[in-house]
Amino acid sequence: MPTYDAIIIGTGQSGPSLARRLAAAGQKVAVIERKDFGGTCVNTGCTPTKTMVASAYAAHMARRAGDFGVTIRGPVGVDMAAVKARKDAVAGASRRAVERSLRTLGGCTVYDGHACFTGPGTVAVGDAELGAERIFINVGGRALVPPIPGLDQIPYFTNSSIMDVDYLPTHLIILGGSYIGLEFAQTFRRFGSEVTVIELAPRLIPREDEDVSASIARFLDEEGINIEIGSKVIGVERRGNCIAVKTAANGTMSQTLGTHLLLAIGRRPNTDDLGLDKAGVATDARGYIKVDDQLRTSVPGIWALGDCNGRGAFTHTSYNDFEIVAANLLDNEQRRVTDRITAYALYTDPPLGRVGMTEAEVRESGRPALIATMQMEDVSRAYERGETKGFMKVLVDQETKQILGASFLGLSGDEVVHCVLALMYAKAPYTVMQRAVHIHPTVSEFIPTMLGDLKPL
Repeated sequence: MPTYDAIIIGTGQSGPSLARRLAAAGQKVAVIERKDFGGTCVNTGCTPTKTMVASAYAAHMARRAGDFGVTIRGPVGVDMAAVKARKDAVAGASRRAVERSLRTLGGCTVYDGHACFTGPGTVAVGDAELGAERIFINVGGRALVPPIPGLDQIPYFTNSSIMDVDYLPTHLIILGGSYIGLEFAQTFRRFGSEVTVIELAPRLIPREDEDVSASIARFLDEEGINIEIGSKVIGVERRGNCIAVKTAANGTMSQTLGTHLLLAIGRRPNTDDLGLDKAGVATDARGYIKVDDQLRTSVPGIWALGDCNGRGAFTHTSYNDFEIVAANLLDNEQRRVTDRITAYALYTDPPLGRVGMTEAEVRESGRPALIATMQMEDVSRAYERGETKGFMKVLVDQETKQILGASFLGLSGDEVVHCVLALMYAKAPYTVMQRAVHIHPTVSEFIPTMLGDLKPL
Protein backbone atom coordinates (compact mmCIF):
# COMPACT_ATOMS: atom_id res chain seq x y z
CA MET A 1 0.00 0.00 0.00
CA PRO A 2 1.49 3.38 -1.01
CA THR A 3 1.89 5.61 2.02
CA TYR A 4 2.14 9.38 2.15
CA ASP A 5 2.59 12.08 4.73
CA ALA A 6 -0.70 13.61 3.56
CA ILE A 7 -3.64 12.76 1.33
CA ILE A 8 -5.80 15.57 -0.05
CA ILE A 9 -9.20 14.60 -1.42
CA GLY A 10 -10.48 17.21 -3.86
CA THR A 11 -8.92 20.13 -5.70
CA GLY A 12 -11.15 23.07 -4.81
CA GLN A 13 -9.73 26.28 -3.38
CA SER A 14 -8.19 24.65 -0.29
CA GLY A 15 -6.64 21.50 -1.70
CA PRO A 16 -4.09 22.70 -4.28
CA SER A 17 -2.72 25.47 -2.07
CA LEU A 18 -2.36 23.07 0.83
CA ALA A 19 -0.61 20.54 -1.42
CA ARG A 20 1.92 23.16 -2.44
CA ARG A 21 2.61 24.20 1.15
CA LEU A 22 3.00 20.62 2.36
CA ALA A 23 5.24 19.68 -0.56
CA ALA A 24 7.39 22.76 0.03
CA ALA A 25 7.80 21.59 3.62
CA GLY A 26 9.28 18.34 2.32
CA GLN A 27 6.20 16.18 2.79
CA LYS A 28 5.12 13.45 0.40
CA VAL A 29 1.61 14.33 -0.78
CA ALA A 30 -1.13 12.48 -2.68
CA VAL A 31 -3.93 14.47 -4.32
CA ILE A 32 -7.11 12.71 -5.46
CA GLU A 33 -9.51 14.28 -7.98
CA ARG A 34 -12.43 12.41 -9.53
CA LYS A 35 -13.43 14.92 -12.20
CA ASP A 36 -12.59 18.57 -12.85
CA PHE A 37 -9.61 20.23 -11.22
CA GLY A 38 -10.34 23.50 -9.48
CA GLY A 39 -13.61 22.60 -7.78
CA THR A 40 -16.86 24.55 -7.92
CA CYS A 41 -15.35 28.03 -8.24
CA VAL A 42 -13.35 27.31 -11.36
CA ASN A 43 -15.80 24.99 -13.12
CA THR A 44 -19.40 25.86 -12.21
CA GLY A 45 -19.16 28.75 -9.75
CA CYS A 46 -17.35 32.06 -9.62
CA THR A 47 -15.21 31.90 -12.75
CA PRO A 48 -17.79 30.81 -15.36
CA THR A 49 -20.76 32.63 -13.84
CA LYS A 50 -18.96 35.97 -13.50
CA THR A 51 -17.75 35.54 -17.08
CA MET A 52 -21.39 35.18 -18.14
CA VAL A 53 -22.37 38.13 -15.93
CA ALA A 54 -19.79 40.20 -17.81
CA SER A 55 -21.32 39.22 -21.17
CA ALA A 56 -24.78 40.13 -19.88
CA TYR A 57 -23.48 43.48 -18.60
CA ALA A 58 -21.99 44.23 -22.01
CA ALA A 59 -25.35 43.55 -23.67
CA HIS A 60 -27.13 45.72 -21.12
CA MET A 61 -24.75 48.65 -21.59
CA ALA A 62 -24.96 48.33 -25.36
CA ARG A 63 -28.73 48.75 -25.11
CA ARG A 64 -28.13 51.82 -22.93
CA ALA A 65 -25.62 53.30 -25.36
CA GLY A 66 -27.97 56.17 -26.23
CA ASP A 67 -27.89 57.33 -22.59
CA PHE A 68 -24.19 58.11 -23.10
CA GLY A 69 -24.49 59.73 -26.50
CA VAL A 70 -23.33 56.62 -28.32
CA THR A 71 -25.24 55.46 -31.40
CA ILE A 72 -25.67 51.77 -32.24
CA ARG A 73 -27.47 50.97 -35.46
CA GLY A 74 -29.94 48.11 -35.22
CA PRO A 75 -30.97 45.95 -32.26
CA VAL A 76 -28.40 44.54 -29.84
CA GLY A 77 -28.15 40.78 -30.24
CA VAL A 78 -26.64 38.08 -28.06
CA ASP A 79 -24.89 35.05 -29.56
CA MET A 80 -25.33 32.44 -26.84
CA ALA A 81 -22.92 30.01 -28.49
CA ALA A 82 -20.25 32.71 -28.41
CA VAL A 83 -21.11 33.56 -24.81
CA LYS A 84 -20.66 29.91 -23.85
CA ALA A 85 -17.45 29.62 -25.82
CA ARG A 86 -15.97 32.62 -24.03
CA LYS A 87 -17.07 31.25 -20.68
CA ASP A 88 -15.59 27.83 -21.48
CA ALA A 89 -12.30 29.40 -22.54
CA VAL A 90 -11.93 31.41 -19.35
CA ALA A 91 -12.93 28.56 -17.03
CA GLY A 92 -10.91 26.04 -19.04
CA ALA A 93 -7.74 28.06 -18.72
CA SER A 94 -8.17 28.22 -14.94
CA ARG A 95 -8.94 24.51 -14.69
CA ARG A 96 -5.93 23.52 -16.76
CA ALA A 97 -3.68 25.80 -14.70
CA VAL A 98 -4.74 24.11 -11.46
CA GLU A 99 -4.24 20.65 -12.92
CA ARG A 100 -0.87 21.50 -14.43
CA SER A 101 0.39 23.00 -11.17
CA LEU A 102 -0.41 19.79 -9.29
CA ARG A 103 0.82 17.29 -11.86
CA THR A 104 4.17 19.08 -12.07
CA LEU A 105 4.53 19.67 -8.32
CA GLY A 106 7.57 17.94 -6.85
CA GLY A 107 6.69 15.58 -4.02
CA CYS A 108 3.06 15.35 -5.15
CA THR A 109 1.34 12.38 -6.80
CA VAL A 110 -2.03 12.93 -8.50
CA TYR A 111 -4.60 10.13 -8.55
CA ASP A 112 -7.57 10.35 -10.93
CA GLY A 113 -10.71 8.75 -9.54
CA HIS A 114 -13.23 8.68 -6.75
CA ALA A 115 -11.88 8.53 -3.20
CA CYS A 116 -13.51 6.43 -0.51
CA PHE A 117 -12.32 5.87 3.05
CA THR A 118 -11.55 2.31 4.04
CA GLY A 119 -10.47 3.24 7.55
CA PRO A 120 -9.34 6.22 9.67
CA GLY A 121 -6.03 6.51 7.82
CA THR A 122 -6.66 4.76 4.51
CA VAL A 123 -8.36 5.78 1.28
CA ALA A 124 -9.21 3.71 -1.78
CA VAL A 125 -9.06 5.22 -5.27
CA GLY A 126 -9.52 2.96 -8.27
CA ASP A 127 -7.55 -0.23 -7.68
CA ALA A 128 -5.19 1.43 -5.19
CA GLU A 129 -5.43 1.88 -1.44
CA LEU A 130 -3.43 4.74 0.02
CA GLY A 131 -2.39 5.41 3.58
CA ALA A 132 -1.39 8.62 5.35
CA GLU A 133 -0.98 10.09 8.82
CA ARG A 134 -2.94 13.14 7.75
CA ILE A 135 -5.94 13.31 5.43
CA PHE A 136 -7.61 16.52 4.25
CA ILE A 137 -11.14 16.43 2.81
CA ASN A 138 -11.89 19.19 0.28
CA VAL A 139 -14.79 17.75 -1.72
CA GLY A 140 -17.09 20.78 -2.00
CA GLY A 141 -20.82 20.69 -2.58
CA ARG A 142 -23.52 20.58 -5.24
CA ALA A 143 -27.01 21.88 -5.88
CA LEU A 144 -29.76 20.70 -3.58
CA VAL A 145 -32.56 18.94 -5.46
CA PRO A 146 -35.75 19.14 -3.38
CA PRO A 147 -38.46 16.47 -3.28
CA ILE A 148 -40.96 18.42 -5.40
CA PRO A 149 -43.78 16.28 -6.79
CA GLY A 150 -43.25 15.70 -10.51
CA LEU A 151 -39.66 16.93 -10.59
CA ASP A 152 -38.38 13.50 -11.55
CA GLN A 153 -40.56 13.59 -14.65
CA ILE A 154 -39.24 16.80 -16.22
CA PRO A 155 -35.86 18.20 -17.30
CA TYR A 156 -34.34 20.92 -15.12
CA PHE A 157 -31.12 22.86 -14.69
CA THR A 158 -28.91 23.27 -11.66
CA ASN A 159 -26.17 25.88 -11.38
CA SER A 160 -23.82 23.26 -12.91
CA SER A 161 -25.85 22.01 -15.86
CA ILE A 162 -26.97 25.49 -16.94
CA MET A 163 -23.31 26.13 -17.71
CA ASP A 164 -23.75 23.93 -20.80
CA VAL A 165 -26.51 26.07 -22.32
CA ASP A 166 -25.55 27.52 -25.71
CA TYR A 167 -29.03 28.74 -26.61
CA LEU A 168 -31.48 31.25 -25.20
CA PRO A 169 -34.27 29.82 -23.01
CA THR A 170 -37.53 31.46 -24.01
CA HIS A 171 -38.89 31.63 -20.46
CA LEU A 172 -36.64 30.57 -17.59
CA ILE A 173 -38.36 29.84 -14.28
CA ILE A 174 -35.98 29.99 -11.32
CA LEU A 175 -36.84 28.39 -8.00
CA GLY A 176 -35.02 30.38 -5.34
CA GLY A 177 -34.65 34.13 -4.89
CA SER A 178 -31.25 34.29 -3.27
CA TYR A 179 -27.67 34.76 -4.50
CA ILE A 180 -27.41 32.06 -7.17
CA GLY A 181 -30.95 32.48 -8.42
CA LEU A 182 -30.81 36.27 -8.71
CA GLU A 183 -27.49 36.34 -10.54
CA PHE A 184 -28.79 33.90 -13.14
CA ALA A 185 -32.12 35.75 -13.31
CA GLN A 186 -30.56 39.06 -14.26
CA THR A 187 -27.99 37.44 -16.56
CA PHE A 188 -30.53 35.54 -18.65
CA ARG A 189 -32.95 38.45 -18.68
CA ARG A 190 -30.21 40.61 -20.19
CA PHE A 191 -29.48 37.89 -22.71
CA GLY A 192 -33.12 38.15 -23.77
CA SER A 193 -35.03 35.46 -21.87
CA GLU A 194 -38.27 36.04 -20.05
CA VAL A 195 -37.48 35.24 -16.42
CA THR A 196 -39.65 34.40 -13.41
CA VAL A 197 -38.20 34.00 -9.91
CA ILE A 198 -40.23 32.06 -7.34
CA GLU A 199 -39.20 32.49 -3.70
CA LEU A 200 -40.73 30.80 -0.65
CA ALA A 201 -39.78 33.55 1.81
CA PRO A 202 -41.82 36.77 2.05
CA ARG A 203 -39.00 38.70 0.33
CA LEU A 204 -35.88 38.14 -1.73
CA ILE A 205 -32.64 37.12 0.02
CA PRO A 206 -34.25 37.18 3.48
CA ARG A 207 -30.88 37.03 5.29
CA GLU A 208 -30.30 40.64 4.19
CA ASP A 209 -31.96 43.73 5.64
CA GLU A 210 -35.39 44.63 4.31
CA ASP A 211 -34.15 47.83 2.64
CA VAL A 212 -31.47 45.85 0.77
CA SER A 213 -34.01 43.22 -0.29
CA ALA A 214 -36.50 45.85 -1.45
CA SER A 215 -33.92 47.77 -3.45
CA ILE A 216 -32.74 44.64 -5.25
CA ALA A 217 -36.32 43.59 -6.00
CA ARG A 218 -36.99 47.05 -7.39
CA PHE A 219 -34.15 47.16 -9.91
CA LEU A 220 -34.79 43.56 -11.00
CA ASP A 221 -38.43 44.43 -11.55
CA GLU A 222 -37.41 47.45 -13.60
CA GLU A 223 -35.48 45.11 -15.90
CA GLY A 224 -38.62 43.06 -16.47
CA ILE A 225 -37.95 40.10 -14.18
CA ASN A 226 -41.13 38.56 -12.76
CA ILE A 227 -40.82 37.99 -9.00
CA GLU A 228 -43.18 35.82 -6.98
CA ILE A 229 -42.49 35.91 -3.23
CA GLY A 230 -44.15 33.98 -0.44
CA SER A 231 -44.86 31.19 -2.91
CA LYS A 232 -44.50 27.52 -2.03
CA VAL A 233 -43.87 25.20 -4.98
CA ILE A 234 -46.23 22.24 -4.62
CA GLY A 235 -45.60 20.50 -7.93
CA VAL A 236 -44.24 20.64 -11.47
CA GLU A 237 -45.36 18.97 -14.66
CA ARG A 238 -45.00 19.02 -18.43
CA ARG A 239 -47.52 20.97 -20.48
CA GLY A 240 -46.71 20.30 -24.11
CA ASN A 241 -43.43 22.07 -24.77
CA CYS A 242 -43.70 23.96 -21.50
CA ILE A 243 -43.12 23.29 -17.83
CA ALA A 244 -45.85 24.20 -15.37
CA VAL A 245 -44.80 25.18 -11.84
CA LYS A 246 -47.68 25.00 -9.37
CA THR A 247 -47.50 27.26 -6.33
CA ALA A 248 -49.51 28.13 -3.25
CA ALA A 249 -49.47 31.60 -1.71
CA ASN A 250 -51.78 32.83 1.05
CA GLY A 251 -54.15 29.95 0.43
CA THR A 252 -54.38 30.66 -3.29
CA MET A 253 -53.20 28.13 -5.88
CA SER A 254 -51.64 29.30 -9.13
CA GLN A 255 -49.23 28.16 -11.80
CA THR A 256 -46.48 29.60 -13.95
CA LEU A 257 -45.71 28.30 -17.43
CA GLY A 258 -42.17 28.43 -18.74
CA THR A 259 -39.92 26.63 -21.18
CA HIS A 260 -37.04 25.86 -18.79
CA LEU A 261 -36.55 25.40 -15.04
CA LEU A 262 -33.54 26.22 -12.86
CA LEU A 263 -33.20 24.96 -9.29
CA ALA A 264 -31.39 27.48 -7.08
CA ILE A 265 -32.69 26.80 -3.59
CA GLY A 266 -29.64 25.61 -1.74
CA ARG A 267 -26.54 23.44 -1.64
CA ARG A 268 -25.57 20.10 -0.15
CA PRO A 269 -22.10 18.71 0.62
CA ASN A 270 -20.45 16.00 -1.49
CA THR A 271 -19.97 13.72 1.50
CA ASP A 272 -22.53 10.97 0.99
CA ASP A 273 -20.26 8.65 -1.00
CA LEU A 274 -16.90 9.10 0.77
CA GLY A 275 -17.24 6.20 3.20
CA LEU A 276 -16.96 8.58 6.14
CA ASP A 277 -18.59 6.00 8.40
CA LYS A 278 -15.67 3.63 7.81
CA ALA A 279 -13.30 6.31 9.04
CA GLY A 280 -15.55 7.35 11.93
CA VAL A 281 -15.86 10.94 10.68
CA ALA A 282 -18.96 12.58 12.16
CA THR A 283 -21.41 14.62 10.07
CA ASP A 284 -24.45 16.69 10.96
CA ALA A 285 -28.03 16.03 9.86
CA ARG A 286 -27.43 17.71 6.49
CA GLY A 287 -24.25 15.78 5.73
CA TYR A 288 -21.74 18.51 6.53
CA ILE A 289 -18.59 17.26 8.23
CA LYS A 290 -18.35 18.42 11.82
CA VAL A 291 -15.15 20.34 12.54
CA ASP A 292 -13.71 22.31 15.43
CA ASP A 293 -12.35 25.85 15.30
CA GLN A 294 -9.18 24.63 13.59
CA LEU A 295 -11.07 22.46 11.07
CA ARG A 296 -10.22 19.13 12.71
CA THR A 297 -12.87 16.43 12.36
CA SER A 298 -13.97 13.97 15.02
CA VAL A 299 -11.09 11.68 13.95
CA PRO A 300 -7.50 12.68 14.85
CA GLY A 301 -5.45 13.22 11.71
CA ILE A 302 -8.41 14.11 9.47
CA TRP A 303 -9.42 17.67 8.55
CA ALA A 304 -12.29 19.02 6.43
CA LEU A 305 -11.90 22.20 4.40
CA GLY A 306 -14.16 24.22 2.12
CA ASP A 307 -17.87 23.89 1.48
CA CYS A 308 -18.14 20.36 2.87
CA ASN A 309 -17.57 21.51 6.46
CA GLY A 310 -20.50 23.93 6.60
CA ARG A 311 -18.34 26.71 8.01
CA GLY A 312 -18.45 28.83 4.88
CA ALA A 313 -19.87 28.61 1.38
CA PHE A 314 -17.49 30.84 -0.53
CA THR A 315 -14.23 30.57 -2.42
CA HIS A 316 -12.60 33.01 -0.03
CA THR A 317 -13.66 31.08 3.08
CA SER A 318 -12.37 27.86 1.53
CA TYR A 319 -9.01 29.49 0.83
CA ASN A 320 -8.97 30.81 4.39
CA ASP A 321 -9.55 27.24 5.59
CA PHE A 322 -6.27 26.34 3.87
CA GLU A 323 -4.54 29.27 5.56
CA ILE A 324 -5.84 28.20 8.97
CA VAL A 325 -4.71 24.59 8.58
CA ALA A 326 -1.31 25.54 7.12
CA ALA A 327 -0.65 28.08 9.87
CA ASN A 328 -1.49 25.62 12.63
CA LEU A 329 0.45 22.69 11.15
CA LEU A 330 3.42 24.38 9.53
CA ASP A 331 3.86 27.89 10.93
CA ASN A 332 3.35 27.25 14.64
CA GLU A 333 0.53 29.81 14.68
CA GLN A 334 -2.87 29.52 16.32
CA ARG A 335 -5.43 30.52 13.73
CA ARG A 336 -9.15 29.78 14.04
CA VAL A 337 -12.30 29.87 11.94
CA THR A 338 -13.89 32.26 14.42
CA ASP A 339 -11.13 34.80 13.70
CA ARG A 340 -12.65 35.64 10.32
CA ILE A 341 -15.31 38.24 9.72
CA THR A 342 -18.31 37.36 7.58
CA ALA A 343 -17.97 39.00 4.18
CA TYR A 344 -19.43 38.19 0.77
CA ALA A 345 -20.94 39.70 -2.35
CA LEU A 346 -23.99 39.29 -4.55
CA TYR A 347 -23.01 39.80 -8.19
CA THR A 348 -26.13 41.34 -9.57
CA ASP A 349 -25.76 44.70 -11.28
CA PRO A 350 -25.37 46.73 -9.20
CA PRO A 351 -23.57 44.34 -6.85
CA LEU A 352 -23.99 44.01 -3.12
CA GLY A 353 -20.93 43.97 -0.89
CA ARG A 354 -21.64 42.78 2.65
CA VAL A 355 -19.53 42.59 5.79
CA GLY A 356 -20.25 41.88 9.44
CA MET A 357 -23.66 42.30 11.03
CA THR A 358 -26.85 43.42 9.33
CA GLU A 359 -28.89 46.27 10.73
CA ALA A 360 -31.47 43.75 11.95
CA GLU A 361 -28.78 41.78 13.80
CA VAL A 362 -27.42 44.93 15.44
CA ARG A 363 -30.90 45.91 16.60
CA GLU A 364 -31.51 42.43 17.98
CA SER A 365 -28.23 42.57 19.92
CA GLY A 366 -29.51 45.53 21.91
CA ARG A 367 -26.14 47.28 21.93
CA PRO A 368 -25.95 51.06 21.53
CA ALA A 369 -25.12 51.68 17.90
CA LEU A 370 -24.84 54.35 15.24
CA ILE A 371 -25.86 54.22 11.59
CA ALA A 372 -25.14 56.19 8.45
CA THR A 373 -26.64 55.77 4.99
CA MET A 374 -26.20 57.35 1.58
CA GLN A 375 -28.07 56.86 -1.66
CA MET A 376 -25.90 55.99 -4.66
CA GLU A 377 -27.54 58.78 -6.65
CA ASP A 378 -25.71 61.18 -4.31
CA VAL A 379 -22.33 59.62 -5.13
CA SER A 380 -20.67 61.64 -7.89
CA ARG A 381 -18.81 58.66 -9.38
CA ALA A 382 -22.06 56.72 -9.73
CA TYR A 383 -23.83 59.76 -11.17
CA GLU A 384 -21.10 60.25 -13.75
CA ARG A 385 -21.28 56.58 -14.73
CA GLY A 386 -25.06 56.66 -15.01
CA GLU A 387 -25.32 53.81 -12.47
CA THR A 388 -27.14 55.31 -9.51
CA LYS A 389 -29.21 52.41 -8.20
CA GLY A 390 -28.73 51.28 -4.61
CA PHE A 391 -27.36 52.77 -1.40
CA MET A 392 -24.63 52.40 1.21
CA LYS A 393 -25.06 51.72 4.92
CA VAL A 394 -22.55 51.49 7.78
CA LEU A 395 -23.21 50.43 11.40
CA VAL A 396 -20.92 51.38 14.29
CA ASP A 397 -20.71 50.37 17.95
CA GLN A 398 -21.38 53.57 19.87
CA GLU A 399 -19.09 52.65 22.77
CA THR A 400 -16.04 51.08 21.07
CA LYS A 401 -16.41 53.14 17.87
CA GLN A 402 -15.62 49.98 15.91
CA ILE A 403 -17.55 49.16 12.75
CA LEU A 404 -20.09 46.37 13.25
CA GLY A 405 -21.20 45.85 9.68
CA ALA A 406 -21.95 47.44 6.35
CA SER A 407 -23.97 46.97 3.17
CA PHE A 408 -22.79 48.50 -0.10
CA LEU A 409 -25.45 47.98 -2.75
CA GLY A 410 -24.35 49.91 -5.78
CA LEU A 411 -21.59 50.65 -8.24
CA SER A 412 -18.38 48.84 -7.16
CA GLY A 413 -20.03 47.73 -3.90
CA ASP A 414 -18.18 44.40 -4.10
CA GLU A 415 -14.85 46.31 -4.04
CA VAL A 416 -15.74 49.23 -1.75
CA VAL A 417 -16.69 46.82 1.04
CA HIS A 418 -13.02 45.93 1.53
CA CYS A 419 -12.28 49.41 2.87
CA VAL A 420 -14.51 48.60 5.82
CA LEU A 421 -13.42 44.97 6.07
CA ALA A 422 -9.75 45.91 6.52
CA LEU A 423 -10.63 48.41 9.24
CA MET A 424 -12.69 45.78 11.07
CA TYR A 425 -9.81 43.29 11.04
CA ALA A 426 -7.56 46.01 12.44
CA LYS A 427 -10.13 46.59 15.21
CA ALA A 428 -9.60 50.28 14.64
CA PRO A 429 -12.22 52.94 15.47
CA TYR A 430 -14.23 54.36 12.60
CA THR A 431 -12.53 57.73 13.16
CA VAL A 432 -9.40 56.35 11.46
CA MET A 433 -11.27 56.05 8.18
CA GLN A 434 -13.28 59.21 8.78
CA ARG A 435 -10.03 61.18 8.73
CA ALA A 436 -8.58 59.34 5.73
CA VAL A 437 -8.25 61.23 2.46
CA HIS A 438 -9.69 59.09 -0.32
CA ILE A 439 -9.19 59.66 -4.03
CA HIS A 440 -11.79 61.62 -6.00
CA PRO A 441 -13.84 60.65 -7.91
CA THR A 442 -14.47 57.21 -6.42
CA VAL A 443 -17.28 55.49 -4.59
CA SER A 444 -15.16 54.76 -1.52
CA GLU A 445 -14.39 58.46 -0.96
CA PHE A 446 -17.90 58.84 0.46
CA ILE A 447 -17.32 56.41 3.33
CA PRO A 448 -15.51 59.09 5.41
CA THR A 449 -18.33 61.48 4.55
CA MET A 450 -20.91 58.95 5.77
CA LEU A 451 -18.97 58.33 8.97
CA GLY A 452 -19.14 62.02 9.69
CA ASP A 453 -22.93 61.79 9.63
CA LEU A 454 -23.55 58.89 12.02
CA LYS A 455 -26.81 58.95 13.98
CA PRO A 456 -28.21 56.76 16.79
CA LEU A 457 -29.76 53.57 15.48
